[in-house]
Amino acid sequence: MPNLVQELNSLDFNVYIAGPLQAAVDAQHAASMSQVNFIQEVGFKDDGAGGTELRYVDFKYTKKVPNPDYDPQATTGPTSEPYKEAEVLISVPFLTMLTIPALRIEEITIDFNAKLTSTETSNVASEFAGSAELSLKVWKVNFKASASYKRTSSSGTSTERTYNLGVHVRAVNDELPAGLDRILTMLEDSIAAH
Repeated sequence: MPNLVQELNSLDFNVYIAGPLQAAVDAQHAASMSQVNFIQEVGFKDDGAGGTELRYVDFKYTKKVPNPDYDPQATTGPTSEPYKEAEVLISVPFLTMLTIPALRIEEITIDFNAKLTSTETSNVASEFAGSAELSLKVWKVNFKASASYKRTSSSGTSTERTYNLGVHVRAVNDELPAGLDRILTMLEDSIAAH
């Protein structure tokens, strides 16, 4: 009969338990590096002098603004209108308009089940057969006898192994780190209308 405890002890739990955990750590690292790369590639551009500068998006539109030359006494001309049309240009930092990827693994559950079933079988079968024959003739007697005995035995052991590994990962969109949130707030304050 196999030693089931020894069989269980031979399992490499480093593969079954640590493997998925290491994969989750690697995935979290890749998500963090993806955030850094996104900010560098999308939020900044080459300034032409070997450095980088913040990337802005410019919006241009026309709106009515108070007329500084307005004269309530005037009845005609440019000074008679309280408002005039002006072209406004707004420069908005590109990063403030986007959702910055911030994926975080919140929970990982590893379910590992090992089922070892051992079955031992033993079969013994016996078979006996015999026959006898007697014949008499004058001055002669014949006797024949035969016997047979057969015994068969078989035994065997079978072990069934079943391993199940279930890994459940729950990822959520994380809040921005406090430093990055402060930087985006400062960028929002830098939105300028010209």
